[in-house]
Amino acid sequence: MDVSLASWLVIAVALAFANLPFLNESVFGFISAKPLLNRKHGKYFVVRLFELAVLYCIVGALAHALESRIGTAFPQTWEFYAITACMFVVLAFPGFVLRYLRKRRG
Repeated sequence: MDVSLASWLVIAVALAFANLPFLNESVFGFISAKPLLNRKHGKYFVVRLFELAVLYCIVGALAHALESRIGTAFPQTWEFYAITACMFVVLAFPGFVLRYLRKRRG
């Protein structure tokens, strides 16, 4: 796998995983969340944030695995993780808008 394909794969997976907590009512897309449900809005927002953090770690592990498979994985400092976490939250914005900011008709 070349560098370009690996980069686009990580971006696509990050986009999908960032929006996953906001687009469904099950935890991580497949675990039933009946005790974690609010009657009016579905899952609690704290549960969605926890999912977002765990999925960020999964995407980071995937990116690290692909980087080490291509060549030497470079050591990262806290600035790298702070920037990528902010980028992950920005990628989650479309799902957040669909879940909380869109007006429901009917």
